[in-house]
Amino acid sequence: MTGEAAKAAELKCPSCGELVFPGEDYCEACGRRLTPGESAPAVPAAPAGPACVGCGAGEIDPDGYCERCGLRQPAERDHVEIELPGPVAAGASDRGKRYARNEDAIALAEIPGGVAVVVSDGVGSSPRPEEASRAAAETGVAELAARLRNGTGPEDAMRAAVARAAAAVAALAASPAEAPSCTFVSAVTGPGRVTVGWVGDSRAYWLSASGDGSPLDTLPPQKSAADPRSGAGSPDPADTADLADTADMAGDTRLGASRALTEDDSWAAYMVAQGTMTEAEAEAHPNAHVITGWLGADAEEVHPHVAAFTTDPDSPGTLLVCSDGLWNYLPRAQDLAAALAGAAADPAADPLGAARALVRRALDAGGRDNITVAVIPLPPSPSTSQERER
Repeated sequence: MTGEAAKAAELKCPSCGELVFPGEDYCEACGRRLTPGESAPAVPAAPAGPACVGCGAGEIDPDGYCERCGLRQPAERDHVEIELPGPVAAGASDRGKRYARNEDAIALAEIPGGVAVVVSDGVGSSPRPEEASRAAAETGVAELAARLRNGTGPEDAMRAAVARAAAAVAALAASPAEAPSCTFVSAVTGPGRVTVGWVGDSRAYWLSASGDGSPLDTLPPQKSAADPRSGAGSPDPADTADLADTADMAGDTRLGASRALTEDDSWAAYMVAQGTMTEAEAEAHPNAHVITGWLGADAEEVHPHVAAFTTDPDSPGTLLVCSDGLWNYLPRAQDLAAALAGAAADPAADPLGAARALVRRALDAGGRDNITVAVIPLPPSPSTSQERER
């Protein structure tokens, strides 16, 4: 070799990386015993993508599973919680125990004098249902808030919000044959009133703080405004094409006892309304939860139901909006009211705690579907409370 001799490679402590010199038995920085010629081990290259939370490999497939150990990675929407400060309202959404992903979505917004909420449940038989539900919830609540802040009445705002959400979901489709789809239920609160709108089988309930119930647990059964999406026993389109929405039939109803505020767009509800089956028979049928109304490019014209209710300032309670991941386990308003009454969290003081308790109730019961619930307490008016104190 010509020229200057090659410089010897520097040695480093394999524990702390500090420089060490030939002949030293111990690292002066960390005290590790050294063997002759020992240096820091090679550091593996950082993974190009996110590392598996189980084995540390950076090989996560597009569905969120580690290609080395098979562990499913946590996803952003596995468990979601939102709260409007005050606390004014809150919601929680969970993947459940049997689904690989959460296909539900929830959105909340404060509006003048109240709250707007949308819950959407992606239809699992359609492509990309999680995208459909998110588009519906976010678009719907944004349209509601904008319309109400501009002075639009709640019922007209509700219809406009459903139409805008339906358009947003339809825009996701590459073709009618590849159409993401979802259900939609929304509620708006305001001074002395609650307005609900829905398409599909996600529900809204009024739960009285008194814990009472009523023999009329739902609105009078109505025919669906659309044909069933799938399943046998489809109703004739001629029987449903010219129906008015629920608001025209139910009218403006005063809220008192706990009750459901929506009627499902489902095969079971249709059969009961037609008198073909009893409620118990319809619910036991394999087609019970086939929906007859949804948002999506393949839904043709969307016919939303809209209903308005007046609240009693002397009768506080909770407005509950949820997907079928909850109401499948607690379908009756009285059952939901009892579950809230037995929870550690008071919905009036801690709506998020109440939402968490209901999600946990569904998980403990099996969690076979995605679970989403919004809790909006409606306390007595300040004037009423002051009069009671006097």
